[in-house]
Amino acid sequence: MLLVRRKSAVAVVSGLTVTALVLTGCGGADAPPSADNPLELTVTTFGTFGYDDLYAEYEAANPHITINATNVDSSGNARTDVYTKLAAGSGLSDVVAIEEGWLGSIMDVSDSFVDLNDHGAADIADNWVDWKFEQGTDAEGRVIGYGTDIGPQGLCYNGALLEEAGMDSDREAVAEMLGGDGATWEQYFDAGREYHEATGKPWYDQSSFIWNSMVNQMEEGYYTADGELNVEDNAALRENFMLLAAATGDGLSADQEAHDWGNGQAFVDGSFATLVCPGWMLGKVREQLESAGGGPESGWDFADVFPGGAANWGGAFLAVPQTSEHQEEAAALAAWLTHPDQQITVSETVGNFPSTIEAQEYVAEQATPNEMLNDAPTGTILASRAEGVVAQFKGPDDSVIQENVFRPALQLLDDETATADEAWDEAMRLFDELIDEN
Repeated sequence: MLLVRRKSAVAVVSGLTVTALVLTGCGGADAPPSADNPLELTVTTFGTFGYDDLYAEYEAANPHITINATNVDSSGNARTDVYTKLAAGSGLSDVVAIEEGWLGSIMDVSDSFVDLNDHGAADIADNWVDWKFEQGTDAEGRVIGYGTDIGPQGLCYNGALLEEAGMDSDREAVAEMLGGDGATWEQYFDAGREYHEATGKPWYDQSSFIWNSMVNQMEEGYYTADGELNVEDNAALRENFMLLAAATGDGLSADQEAHDWGNGQAFVDGSFATLVCPGWMLGKVREQLESAGGGPESGWDFADVFPGGAANWGGAFLAVPQTSEHQEEAAALAAWLTHPDQQITVSETVGNFPSTIEAQEYVAEQATPNEMLNDAPTGTILASRAEGVVAQFKGPDDSVIQENVFRPALQLLDDETATADEAWDEAMRLFDELIDEN
């Protein structure tokens, strides 16, 4: 059954109407917000959350609350920002976005965040898919974050470029070319070699996004399921690295800067033909195309296929730090922003795929065409790609290993300054240097 949408910011959460006028003061606030006692709530997100209109909606329904929002450009910089302020013991916003990749390290300091069970989390737990709600719960059962989106992955591709190479650009044909439900990375790379041979152009933007996707598909990634580091002497990890290294060595990488793409220019000038796309990446594709003056005519599309099978990359949570002086109000805002109604709005605005069950059902059944991606029904496709996704355990240094161990090693491959073995050895050197195994 489809969710009946409610456009009011006065959403029903935890069995209570979330308006500022009924909230009792908490965490330093002596009285509810009012004309004589206005309240500012600060929020820090990163990347593309799609919250700007929602902030305005919430303020309109809660006229004595003002939201002061900050958006950090990337997850990695957001992580640095959070940890710098945690170490200082001050400076964190009332509501802070936490990315899945560094949630494991946050769990080591989970007592720095408010237990949302004290603000009705148990009453709304059934909103989310089980694994997402469990991810935001620490070992003591404290809920420290409400889930925003999840990151099931499909394949973005430029149909016009494929046609120039004599390849079929139809979505179903692209999925079939890569193996359909049984798609493999070998088939994806072989298709890339065919494309490269026909055009002389790269197949994917750069290697680290491919690598992150490959690692996320493993039953155990940089950590075992019981929390032990799982990098050195990991034969499966090295095998994947060598598979990717061979493809990059054959000219399939465009050596783009991660999350940059020349301010979108690479999306309109034919620099690469495919991009691994979790739901949140669709918003980035739109932003990049628009920044470079591109649009639907640029040829980009989205296929219901992914090499290696189901994979989840990313997704975030909204948490309330213990340092917030407005914990009750901040928790109410976090609950409202992650309510199914608001997750639907975000999905329609920027393409993120919801983590709440009703919102997932809604965007899947609506099959709303994405104009920027050749009218692809991206919500329906992402719902299909979410089937079979299993949340991989992320340890405390997971994002550090990805960003500071493997990304520099993969950059050597993209730059053609190291062999596959040399790049792997560099990753192991960085791992030994940066990661404490004790």
